[in-house]
Amino acid sequence: MSSSSSVSDGIIKFSTQYSIYIGCITFCFGVIGNALNLLVFTQLKVFRTNRCAFYITIESISNLMYQFLSITTTILTSIYGDDATERSSIWCKFKYILAQICALTTFYMICFSAVDQFFSTNHRFNLRQMCTLKLGRYISFIFICFAIIHSIALGSSFDIQPTFGCVLSNYVWIEYSTFFFYPILIGFLPIIIASSFSILAYHNVRHILRQQLPIVRRKLEKQITAMVLMRVIVFVCLTLPYITYRIYVINVPISQSLPMAYAISRLIQAIFTSINIINSVINFYIFIIFSSRFRRQVKLVLVKKCWQRCKYWCCSINNRVEPDNNIETPNSHMESDENI
Repeated sequence: MSSSSSVSDGIIKFSTQYSIYIGCITFCFGVIGNALNLLVFTQLKVFRTNRCAFYITIESISNLMYQFLSITTTILTSIYGDDATERSSIWCKFKYILAQICALTTFYMICFSAVDQFFSTNHRFNLRQMCTLKLGRYISFIFICFAIIHSIALGSSFDIQPTFGCVLSNYVWIEYSTFFFYPILIGFLPIIIASSFSILAYHNVRHILRQQLPIVRRKLEKQITAMVLMRVIVFVCLTLPYITYRIYVINVPISQSLPMAYAISRLIQAIFTSINIINSVINFYIFIIFSSRFRRQVKLVLVKKCWQRCKYWCCSINNRVEPDNNIETPNSHMESDENI
């Protein structure tokens, strides 16, 4: 019994350290990546009126929220040895409410991006004109409201049980989560929508030369379609394992009275949670790896916009004393993003 107890304690300690390290690493990469996404998609003129870029921006904001939730959980794990959901009923509910809001928003913004690219690259003019930025904003607002209401209703049913910790306590919500929420709402439904429409958009963009579109628009559509397709592929690969794990955990909770089984479940939870966190970290790095045009756009924003703007602000005092015509204003490169 003592050897079994020491092994289980070792597994729990390892899973705790693993969660802390992974949480810190993913937080750093996630904040940097999603912040750069927001910077690029809001600063470049070519993206400001693009609907798909709008959905990616919302996804990045949702990912940042999830990163701060994740680092909060990591800090609590480093202090208490667990995520503290078994210590506070309010934190137990709030954590799952916010996590579900972020998950629903991220998953369906990926779906909306794929659907939008299908319509944007379609050869039929009426379909291309059907989806507008105004419509995209309305749809996003309505869906986010739905995600908040749904997550509050489902997250409020989480409660602390003495032997199982923070789990769903209502039988109806357990059945709902098992047969609809995890397998369909954030499982196969977004996977099927995102996969189908991203493949159709890729098929459309291969024939985009036949369409009467400006060259800049063609290049942009090809770039975003490729970025969305790669994002969807990674999204599917990272989502399926975690959804399967959550369905199993809800229906087969492990009691703390079984030390070895509980320790193994803690380790498996840490591994699958880290896989889920990667989904909110990786979008910027997918874009920058698979799109050379996006790499040039990031360089333009960082070097010729942000750096030049900082340089202009720092030199503004000296310019008042002794004007220097060699200093470029931050607006001097506004036109260059159209040509990338």
